Order: sequence, then structure tokens, then C-alpha cells
Amino acid sequence: MELGSVVSAVRSKRVLIGDELRPAVVVIKDGKIHQIVLDVGDSVVMPGIVDCHVHVNEPGRTSWEGFWTATRAAAAGGVTTIVDMPLNSIPPTTTLSNFHEKLREATGQCFVDTAFWGGVIPGNQLELRPMIQAGVAGFKCFLIHSGVDEFPHVVDYDLHTAMKQLQGTGSVLLFHAEREVEKPTEETDPSQYSTFLQSRPDIMETEAIRIVTELCLQYQVRCHIVHLSSAKPLELIQKARQAGAPLTVETTHHYLSLCAENIPAGATQFKCCPPIRGSINQEKLWLALKAGQIDMVVSDHSPCTPDLKKLDSGDFTQAWGGISSLQFGLPLFWSSASKRGFQLSDVVRLLSRKTAQLCGLDSRKGSLAPGYDADLVIWDPEREFEVSMRNPINHRLTPYLGLSLHGAVCSTILRGRLVYRDRTFCPKPLGTHLLIPPKTNQAQL
Repeated sequence: MELGSVVSAVRSKRVLIGDELRPAVVVIKDGKIHQIVLDVGDSVVMPGIVDCHVHVNEPGRTSWEGFWTATRAAAAGGVTTIVDMPLNSIPPTTTLSNFHEKLREATGQCFVDTAFWGGVIPGNQLELRPMIQAGVAGFKCFLIHSGVDEFPHVVDYDLHTAMKQLQGTGSVLLFHAEREVEKPTEETDPSQYSTFLQSRPDIMETEAIRIVTELCLQYQVRCHIVHLSSAKPLELIQKARQAGAPLTVETTHHYLSLCAENIPAGATQFKCCPPIRGSINQEKLWLALKAGQIDMVVSDHSPCTPDLKKLDSGDFTQAWGGISSLQFGLPLFWSSASKRGFQLSDVVRLLSRKTAQLCGLDSRKGSLAPGYDADLVIWDPEREFEVSMRNPINHRLTPYLGLSLHGAVCSTILRGRLVYRDRTFCPKPLGTHLLIPPKTNQAQL
């Protein structure tokens, strides 16, 4: 470059910005500094994670997890959008009024963008369409006791009534797909994980999914199976899809990363429902994921206060079922997936794009393309770290403590604003509520 020529940009690995020396590009326009562009070197830049299965629990059980703590954990994990489940907050998101209360509680507390699922329970069918108009992403129901009395499970009548309400709306119904079956009763040790695992056999998922596939085919309403843990119902799911059912399915990081054989006695931090199953089943889930039979991977982040995990007694039958993992999803997935031939493009598809499609956000989230929200995660897939108490975990209770993972998140950018970098957060929450326009719900996976 000749002396006297116009300089439009200067790039260096050592740019002094305030008191900090860091890589950057200084962009110059009309003789003035126009902007300072972040230079992340060899780090991977990709769309922010869209985690469509998160239990925030506020209002009512904020001591378990609230919007402030949950969305900070999300930002630390490269998650730029969460979709909040309709339980275990009090009240649950099962009426228009309750949805408005949820929105009020979340206002000014979210470090990442947040959308919301509604709930289907017995008797609330006339609330569904008003909630769609108000912007819920869809609805969730349970085919078995939910674990909290204020969110009762549905029976056949409720399901048919809800499906009729949802026909023609483009909305989606999510199913916790376990169904009670006859099980032999045996005197066993409640501190052994095998005791709990035997109490939730694969057939409970298979029988529930059989019902879901029949409903989906009958009503042609979008249906989605949350947190599939058993590989045995996959054949049912495939047959229903081939017959024309608009059916999708997710699995979770804990089913892909943890095995029943490795869970110690009394280690109730591993309890969740459906349960973590054996290693042979886990490999079948990975194969289904690679074959496209499972559409997406989510956290099912569901923390509670430590006392509810019954760590003192180690009683799996009495402990709360839920795993805290929101901030570890990306490294958890990559640590296992990279060993099985998955590529970075698969990470985007399974953790961002497909999850955005499910909840009607695929026109603005989940892709790195012109016109999309500038939601980015900057991370180092090769960098190894150990999950420790320094990580922003509410209550510091997770089965992943002490685990070495590959894929450290360096920075998270939300709609063009830097919200997280190197264990530090933006001083004020910059997240917004994502209300889904009813016509957007027409998006198909």
C-alpha cells in the first residue's frame, strides 16, 4: 500500500481496545473508526444453538431454576434461543392468563431469546387457540403422571379433543411418550439404578408412541415425541412417517452421553424420565440419528433444588427426575458425535436448524444466512475442558461434574450483541420474548 492511500481496514492479533489487547479488525469510513470487528482466529463460528426443550420453572419454583440463571447458563453454552416448557412453573402455561403471567415474570430477565410452549391438560381445550394467537410455539402433554400435580396427564378423550382444536392451526403437539403398563413388583434396593430402570421399561415408551402415531395419522396434526430414550419404538415411528404422519422426534444429550451400566449406586443426579438406558440401546440411538430417523438433539434441562434429589439416602424411587445440562449441550454432543463421524454441519442441523423449525422460528433462527438474526456461537471444537464447579450451573448439581469434554464455547453473540465471553456475561440481559405468529406455525420439518 502506498503512502497517502486510503486505509479502509486494519487487522491485527493485537489491537488495544480500551485496556484490553485482543485480535480485531478496525474498519475505517470517511476518516473515522466506523466499527471494530471481532477477530476470532481459528475458532468455529456457527449459528447459535436453539434448545427447544428447557424447563425454567418460573414463576412458582424459581428456586429450582429461573429465567435469570437459566438464560445465563444458555449463553455460556452457546445457546442463543431457548423454548420454555409449560411445567414445572406455578402456574403452568395451560391458560392464556397463565401464559401472560409467565411473560411478565420473564421480562427483563433473559440473557438469550426465549419462546414458550403451552400445555395440554384435561379440560383446557378451549384455551389452546387463544394461546396460539398469543404466540406460543405449540403444546406439550403427558401420557403418564408428569411429576407435578398441577400439570395432570391426559387420557384418550383429552387427546382427541385437543387434536380437534389443533386441526388447521399449523401448531404442534409434543408428547411425553410413556404409558403405564403392568410391571412385576419385586422387593429391590432403591439405591441401585437398576431398580429405577426396571420400573420404566422400554415397553412404556413403545405403547405410548403407538398411540401418538395413530393420533397423528388420524388427525394429520403435527406431532412431536420429546426425549426418546428407547430405540425400540423407532420402527413404529418410521412406519407412521412412511404412511404420511407429520411426526418428528428428538433425543437428548444425556441419552447419547450416559449409560446405565456406569451409574453408581445412590447417584440420583442421573435420574430422569424416561430413564438413561444401556450402552447397546445408546448405540442404536446414534445410528438412528445418523440415518435421519431422529430429527434433533436437545437438553431437556430440568434442574431442582439439591434436597429433592435425595442424595443423602440415594433413593432413586423418591428422587426428582431431571438433569441439569443446558450449558453443556454443544460439547457433550460434539465429544461423542465427532468420534462417530458426525461433521460440524450435522451439529448445526441437529442442534440449531431442526429445533428452530419445530417451533416455527426457522425464518430467523438456526441458520447463518442473510436476513437471519445474527445469533452466533464461537467455539473451539478441539479444546478440552473439565466440567467443574466454576461452570455457571444453578445448584452445581449435574451428572457431568468431573467429565472431560471437547468443544469449549468462547463467545456467544445474540442478534449482533456480545452477551458472553470467557466466563463473563453482558451486565444486563439483552434477550427478548419470541412470540410465534400463528401463520409461522405452518413450518414443516
